[in-house]
Amino acid sequence: MSDFWSRRRQAVEAEDRATREAETKAADAEVLRVEQAELADLPDAEVLARLDLPDPDGVVSGDDISAFLRRVVPGHIRNRALRALWRSNPVLANLDGLNDYDGDFTGDGLGGAPLRTSYEVGRGLAAHVRKLAAAQPDRNDQENVPQDQTEIGLAEDLSDVELRAPEDEAQDHVPAPVEPPRRMRFTFEEDRET
Repeated sequence: MSDFWSRRRQAVEAEDRATREAETKAADAEVLRVEQAELADLPDAEVLARLDLPDPDGVVSGDDISAFLRRVVPGHIRNRALRALWRSNPVLANLDGLNDYDGDFTGDGLGGAPLRTSYEVGRGLAAHVRKLAAAQPDRNDQENVPQDQTEIGLAEDLSDVELRAPEDEAQDHVPAPVEPPRRMRFTFEEDRET
């Protein structure tokens, strides 16, 4: 009986704790929203003075920029500080062009038009394959072209060729013995006898 009541007490305490945390998060979000609304209308110089921040364009490699990463700092000021940091660090500033993610894969070069491709779902590049097949001569036409027999080495006289009936082939065919399926065997160190 006491186990039931202790579990019940823990569940009520956990529910109260979750409610308090939700209320705290909601209050923090409201305070943050109010602070950001106040800072949104101010020029950047006043925002920096109010938040006691240095000039974001003066950030150099090795500076602590954690103050710019607070939630209350407007995004455009945070981005200015990060941009200045990246420009000051030669590893980040001088891209060698070997990064896989440097390309623009958003499709903005299309001007908003849909991307056209020959890829078909379930068929792959079927249009491309059909185009290549149409460009090549048909294989059946090549097989029916008469060829010079001396070119391919056929005998002029076929009288010495032995002809076999299909029934004879069926009698000569002996099926291969079927091997039993292989089974995996595992040996563990403790099972080995030394």
